[in-house]
Amino acid sequence: MPFFQDPPRLTNQYDDDRVLRSFLARKLPDGTLRAVEPSLHEMGALAAGPLYDLLLAEPDAVPTLTGWDAWGRRIDRIEPTRLWKEVAPLAARMGLIALAYERPWGALSRLPQMALAYLLEPSSGVYSCPLAMTDGAARTLIVSGNRELKERALPRLTSRDPSQAWTSGQWMTERTGGSDVGLSETVARNTPEGWRLFGTKWFTSATSSEMALTLGRPEGNPPGGSGLALFYVETRDAAGAPNGIEILRLKDKLGTRMVPTAELFLNGAIATPVKGLSGGVKNITTMLTITRMWNAVGAVAGMRRALALARDYAGRRVAFGSPLAEKALHLETLADLQALFEGAFHLTFRAVELVGRDEAEGLGEREAALLRLLTPIVKLTTGKQVVSVASEALECFGGAGYVENTGLPRLLRDAQVLPIWEGTTNVLSLDLLRAAAKAVGLAPLAAEVDRALQGVTHPMLTAAGDRAREAVRHAQSWLAAATDTERLEAGARRLALTLGLALETALLAEHATWALETERDARPAHAARRLSRLQVDRIDDGSSPGEARGLGRDEPAPFA
Repeated sequence: MPFFQDPPRLTNQYDDDRVLRSFLARKLPDGTLRAVEPSLHEMGALAAGPLYDLLLAEPDAVPTLTGWDAWGRRIDRIEPTRLWKEVAPLAARMGLIALAYERPWGALSRLPQMALAYLLEPSSGVYSCPLAMTDGAARTLIVSGNRELKERALPRLTSRDPSQAWTSGQWMTERTGGSDVGLSETVARNTPEGWRLFGTKWFTSATSSEMALTLGRPEGNPPGGSGLALFYVETRDAAGAPNGIEILRLKDKLGTRMVPTAELFLNGAIATPVKGLSGGVKNITTMLTITRMWNAVGAVAGMRRALALARDYAGRRVAFGSPLAEKALHLETLADLQALFEGAFHLTFRAVELVGRDEAEGLGEREAALLRLLTPIVKLTTGKQVVSVASEALECFGGAGYVENTGLPRLLRDAQVLPIWEGTTNVLSLDLLRAAAKAVGLAPLAAEVDRALQGVTHPMLTAAGDRAREAVRHAQSWLAAATDTERLEAGARRLALTLGLALETALLAEHATWALETERDARPAHAARRLSRLQVDRIDDGSSPGEARGLGRDEPAPFA
């Protein structure tokens, strides 16, 4: 008899997502929820049905590059995959960008927008990449105050008409590296035709977009980040020819293989300064705030999809006489993953909520400082967690999780980029230190934990709340004591992850209290309690930079 197993299946991903539905029921007024649910239900059906089917049907699909036409003209055209061709008009019509700028539900509009993105992402072939950069570009142009560029690009970036809608790229990474953008070698020259850019961009994602924001150094400007300017570039001219942009090659990557990621040579690309001729790094931070939010949404979406498949498979796979869903140890594993996902979800959507309020009505000083601190924490914490959850979820399938044509390895390959995109864990940990130096230390984060736990009095949850508070207090005391720069930097990652996990625990406990009282549902409370029993406090008071140097460089180190 041939060997076979029943593959995992998906049902409507909105109807099946208790965490999302409960969160929206708590956050959105009844009228708003009734208005947004039809689109969420539709997206959930598409994500579980035709889009997921197409994702599985073409596991090896990648974009293709045609450099030259039949008559020797350089055209540099990228042909996206069939799935991307399906998703692009869908995303425009359903307002995956537009909702944030139409703002039909005021300061709450970001929540339905990101809920749609969260449902779509795992079945889209990582189409969230151009969506994130498009959203970030739109917001950056608004903040810049550049009326000409706003009038030119904003209607296209936020359009619901697929024939008019544009997407945007974000070109920062060069041969000198990605994180230290101050080393950028791209030169901007002011010519009679306007500003032109010259240089190589080593890693540009979603290169098929109609425009991009990029950094360049106007001739005569000083070295370093302060001498860079932020430029707006359209990828093609009015006739449809490349705008001084040569695509050298498409990258062969571990994951996100449907995303057209290219190495570019800017050979006199016409560009427009977005906001002055310096301060480019500062001016692009608005975009990074948005793209880091999208990165976190993609991370929790990936966790959710891995769990949905693993949970369904557990009911189908029989081993040692009974389904995996009846095995206590297997259920223990799934419960830990669920707790991690729920914490990550509430942390991410708290950041989404604050971004929406900031854009619609502005934040007070305390909440503005909170958002600045949250942005790196949310991205780095969820980026690390999704890799761990995806890896563990693959193990739940045994050997099938390691076989490409099951579609399961894609979960891990696509997850692995999320700690890297938009700033690595270490880079963002150092960014957190800078943000804490400008704020009142970690006071805004401590206040957020206290706010979330204010009404948490149920015996199931008080211990979880205490662990979150203790972890933040420990983080505050460590930060105050670590006055040496090297010690601060060495402990920055542990600090950031401790704060992320503490916030996840507190925010999940807050929601769990509401779920107990309103929905009579104890599952979020069980998840919060379980999450708090994992290692929330990662700070190591005993570690030293000397110890790290010895182990990191594998060289002798003196005894302390």
